[in-house]
Amino acid sequence: MPDNEALAAEIRALARERDAVILAHNYQRGEIQDVADFTGDSLGLSREAAATSASTIVFAGVHFMAETAKLLSPDKTVLIPEPRAGCPMADMVTGEQLEAWRNEHPGVPVVTYVNSSAEVKAFSDVCVTSANAVNVVRALGAEKILFAPDRNLGSWVARSLPKVEVVLWEGWCPTHDEVTVEQVETARAAHPGAPVVVHPECRPEVVDLADAVLSTSQMLAFAAENPASEFVIVTESGLVHALSKAAPGKVFHELSPRMLCPNMKLTTLTKVRDALLHGQYPVEVEPDIAARARTAVERMVSIS
Repeated sequence: MPDNEALAAEIRALARERDAVILAHNYQRGEIQDVADFTGDSLGLSREAAATSASTIVFAGVHFMAETAKLLSPDKTVLIPEPRAGCPMADMVTGEQLEAWRNEHPGVPVVTYVNSSAEVKAFSDVCVTSANAVNVVRALGAEKILFAPDRNLGSWVARSLPKVEVVLWEGWCPTHDEVTVEQVETARAAHPGAPVVVHPECRPEVVDLADAVLSTSQMLAFAAENPASEFVIVTESGLVHALSKAAPGKVFHELSPRMLCPNMKLTTLTKVRDALLHGQYPVEVEPDIAARARTAVERMVSIS
């Protein structure tokens, strides 16, 4: 078994030597979050990628996140420690498919979840995260939008903005979409009085059971500020580590079975160390695609 403490110390030393910043998503393993310079959701990490002065970004997450960092910091080296870490939802739409869909609805803005490839972003008017989707769509002022690829987040936007017609692409996050009403009701019954906090990537019937529908960053703030001492958390299991640090002394109950994203768990401390040591694995985006995708992401960041 690797010595996590020794590995973490080696990683921090290498990061200083290589002028590198380590970004980790809230769903990463706890030891990865602990060694990172910044942890957060897609929006927060996008901002850190855009703002950092470091010459190298090591992105502990999944591929579309590292791609987004490269879009926002094109002159920096962006490394993903585990190149197999993908996103099934992002794979549910291609640039070619989105372009064809867009052509079927001329003049209608295309709003794309950041959980998508750079190629898909390139055919989009603006990107969103779960934290800012409602506010970004509201700011567009459009009567009708196309929303891809997550039908569940798109449904939450439609519910939040009833005057906007939201046309949904049929994509979803397997980890969140598989959550059932019965699982949430069982958890609520087991922990009466604990607020049920649900991610908007869950199905609408699950969202209906929530006391709060929040992104991961919003969940962290909610747990810290809410007077409750216990919470039922309906999102990927990795967030519990961050919640325990954001609200020490409070108890966070997960669903049974636990919600696990296998791709988020592929990254290990050894792989982060090797990324820094050997400069692996660099993320590149074809220049024409990058220029168009960057516009959609930067528009999101400016609105947010």
